[in-house]
Amino acid sequence: MKIENMKIENEHLQTVKQLKSAILASRYRVAVLANREMLGLYFAIGKLISEKTKQEKWGAKVIEVLSNDLQNELPGLRGFSASNIKKMKIFYEKWMNHFTIRSLITNELKSEENIENELVVIGSSVTNELEEDFHKVGFTHHFEILSKTKTLVEQIFYIQKTASEFWSITTLRYHIKSNLFKQQGLLPNNFAKVITQDDLRAKALMSFKDEYLLDFINIEDPEEENERLIENEIVRNIKKFLLSLGTDFAFIANQYRFILDDIEYFVDLLFYNRRMQCLVAFDLKKGKFIPEYLGKMNFYLSALDEMVKLPHETPSVGIILCKEKNNKVVEFSFRDLNKAMGVSTYKTGNVLPNEYKGLLPDAEMLKSLMD
Repeated sequence: MKIENMKIENEHLQTVKQLKSAILASRYRVAVLANREMLGLYFAIGKLISEKTKQEKWGAKVIEVLSNDLQNELPGLRGFSASNIKKMKIFYEKWMNHFTIRSLITNELKSEENIENELVVIGSSVTNELEEDFHKVGFTHHFEILSKTKTLVEQIFYIQKTASEFWSITTLRYHIKSNLFKQQGLLPNNFAKVITQDDLRAKALMSFKDEYLLDFINIEDPEEENERLIENEIVRNIKKFLLSLGTDFAFIANQYRFILDDIEYFVDLLFYNRRMQCLVAFDLKKGKFIPEYLGKMNFYLSALDEMVKLPHETPSVGIILCKEKNNKVVEFSFRDLNKAMGVSTYKTGNVLPNEYKGLLPDAEMLKSLMD
């Protein structure tokens, strides 16, 4: 009787899972269709405003009046403030050579027909894959990408990432600020020699960056900066650090302890990467990279693979996260090592952007002024 009840319960749970999956899939399709319609409408409005601005010399005041009139005609209308209408104009002018609309808003204004404003590809630079991703990305995300990036290649990169990884606007802003487009795939590493599976090697290359923006770490006195202080700040802000790492990382522990021959050893930060299905060890260094760091990491990875890694998981990967590095030194240091490793740098909140260096006194000068 108990076995029969368990069977009925399992069948019930499977039915619930199937229904849940069907409901979520339907909701997602509806959301994508609604977003596609909205983008087409905004593109059409942007076209109308752009043409009116050129032909009739519309200024900002006219757009404000237009926005207010729309509010009077449609009380409670949201998303059509003067600033948003200007964004629609920018959206249209950016993509006008790559998309058009099957029916123009001007036609709709002239007739009572309910005509859908469907975006249609006209530019050869927009592939079928990009067209699908384009319609999955919300207008707020689109405008963030347009306002913070310059080249079409970069814009396409962030559109595809946003669509495939379901980035929130906060996540998108972080990755644009940390310059993921230029950082991804540049990590100095020995993956080509050590990771023999092509698919796994490609995943490893896309999982790590050459530089990580740790802007949540603010150390007032650079002289007080040390590995443990940086580690504590990372752990205290672990959600933000996971955001900087990207998707598919799960935090396991800091100062991960293992014992070998009655001696304790500690890995600064240990993560798990779901895409690669492996442990990822980070060793934090406050200064410039030196070759000795890799020997220590090689030892850690050997121990993790022997003592911690599960049978179905792939070999562990190690990342040395330091303040500075010389890529040529890193390249020579990798020779003859048999564990997958890379060397990244980090930039904290107290690092002054290059364009401001020389304009403000440095920490030493400020100290002398205060003494």
